[in-house]
Amino acid sequence: MKLVTYTIRRLGGYGRDDRFGALVNIGGEERVVSLPDLHRWAQRNLAPSDMHHRQISNFAPSNSLLATLDRGYGATVFGEPDLIPTFDPLAEVRALLTLLADLADDDKERAWQLTIDRGRATLLPPLPRPRSLRDFYAFRAHVETARRNRGLPMIEEWFQAPAFYFSNHQAVIASSVPLRMPQTSALDYELEVACVVGRPGRNLTAEEAGGYIAGYMIMNDWSARDVQQVEMKVGLGPAKAKDFATTLGPALVTADELADRSSGVGAEERYDLAMTAKVNGELRSSGNMRDIHFSFSQLLAHASRDVWLYPGDVIASGTVGSGCLLELTAGRGPWLQAGDVVELEIERLGVITNPVVGNE
Repeated sequence: MKLVTYTIRRLGGYGRDDRFGALVNIGGEERVVSLPDLHRWAQRNLAPSDMHHRQISNFAPSNSLLATLDRGYGATVFGEPDLIPTFDPLAEVRALLTLLADLADDDKERAWQLTIDRGRATLLPPLPRPRSLRDFYAFRAHVETARRNRGLPMIEEWFQAPAFYFSNHQAVIASSVPLRMPQTSALDYELEVACVVGRPGRNLTAEEAGGYIAGYMIMNDWSARDVQQVEMKVGLGPAKAKDFATTLGPALVTADELADRSSGVGAEERYDLAMTAKVNGELRSSGNMRDIHFSFSQLLAHASRDVWLYPGDVIASGTVGSGCLLELTAGRGPWLQAGDVVELEIERLGVITNPVVGNE
């Protein structure tokens, strides 16, 4: 599944009503379906004896991905969630999309009417306001190159456990949204993968943690390198250097969409997905998700040690090898400027693009 948050383009502007939906293929064309609207249609039009009606009758998606994930579990009391699931929200969403696919086979015109043209929908971040955002440092090639550029050897402690920092989960922006130039002379992009936690968990093992991932998306961890350099010398960072914006999108892609690119199982599962970055149409970065040193299962296991992870928490990989100007220019630049357009692409996950604009 490819789950999205979107608004509808209207004459004279955009609607303010964010919607929870999915990207679907109807007759060879990519379209968008509102999951709550699809559920309402099914409730009104399917006979109680219909197989699809039975599968979806007790579930109505909320109008956000986060609220939908939350509905699979009871209330949180004193910071401890009710771990007895009332249902699996993603399984219910999948049942809705199976209904639509079957309907498209039998009545393409009706399926067409229940969806909208992809061009009419403006995609927002799949999670416009995540619960939290942890960004790891999980690609060895990035760490080695960044340290070598500073005349430093590889740090042995890096191999002992995956390290992360908390970024600003309130500063998430969508693909296509202009990035206003922050107060920096060294603006950089960072090509990363992020996952969303789908259900609560604490002290997860790396063998089981993969089952807690709702899906994957592209992340641009924008960075002010001059600010970061000062913070890292102080020994408390990165923080302000990453505070101004993070791009997430375009869709949250569930693991079943990536199964044929998977290798390894449990703690060792990885995906063979090409990752590229372009600036003004010129290819600058090229890597692969399979080269991650610590798998996403290992990242979740570490993040959950002695603390609850909740649906809607975002866990990011850190920068893929060669995935930023800091690596490519040995920290000397040139850096991004107003007027540049940054495009990040990961196979199966899509493309996110942001123009950089002035700060007037």
